Amino acid sequence: MIWKTRRGTLDLSRRAQVMGILNVTPDSFSDGGRHVELAAALTHARELIAAGAEMIDIGGESTRPGALPVSAEWEIARTQPVVAALRAEWDGLISIDTSKAAVAKVALAAGADIVNDVSGLRQDGQMAEVCAASGCGVVVMHMLGEPRTMQAHPQYSDVVAEVQEFFVERLASLTAAGIAAEALCFDPGIGFGKTLEHNLTLLRQLADLVVGGRPLLLGVSRKSFIDKALGTTDPAQREWPTVAITAFARQHNVLLHRVHEVGPNLQALRMIEALLGDATGRSGGERDLPKSRVDGVTW
Repeated sequence: MIWKTRRGTLDLSRRAQVMGILNVTPDSFSDGGRHVELAAALTHARELIAAGAEMIDIGGESTRPGALPVSAEWEIARTQPVVAALRAEWDGLISIDTSKAAVAKVALAAGADIVNDVSGLRQDGQMAEVCAASGCGVVVMHMLGEPRTMQAHPQYSDVVAEVQEFFVERLASLTAAGIAAEALCFDPGIGFGKTLEHNLTLLRQLADLVVGGRPLLLGVSRKSFIDKALGTTDPAQREWPTVAITAFARQHNVLLHRVHEVGPNLQALRMIEALLGDATGRSGGERDLPKSRVDGVTW
């Protein structure tokens, strides 16, 4: 299992990886406004990296339910300085979270390696061309509708089959547009045009969503369906349930995890991998795992 990005090819055959979330928006559902200024954004990026993130996903437009779109100019103004500054000091993988080709093109020129598009490269007709030309890694997410309306009345006859069919179509269309299959990974879009039961069904059947041998990326961090599942109302209580889902998903071979709190999720992944063992059947003890950073400690 590999994922090709501009900065090289990730080998996911034995070890899952964490993508840390860096929102540089005033209105994101979980941390809006905290990292809008460049200095604050870089400080948080460094914290995510110290905790073990090997990828940082930078977003300049909120995609929470009900969110209104922003212009490409605003999105570029928010994200380009952060991408450029982070690239100047770090050689890890940088992802730009956008559905606009103009934003992606500027971020890639500033040093980004991955494009993470919640529209599955459908919103902007130029996005596939930009990604193909750059050779970047691409996250293709499923979303029903658009952020402003997606949670109004989401309906499916069979949510797993429909998400899988979407991935099959996207794989064929995007490779035909010149994007290497190895550059693609797929995100089922938990919380994006789905009810609680839709989300839980997708999580239970993650293995059925794999198409073309491509890896899945899962983004469940701090999402409101957790409150609905647990009967809670405090967003601050969503962190440990997120870790539980990360561990569950790793057992079902999900190898890319997009999260706000890197340390606890990374620890869960490494513990599951130790229990699962490696491909040769040996115990997956500490000596068998590549070094990772957890809470600032290298082991």
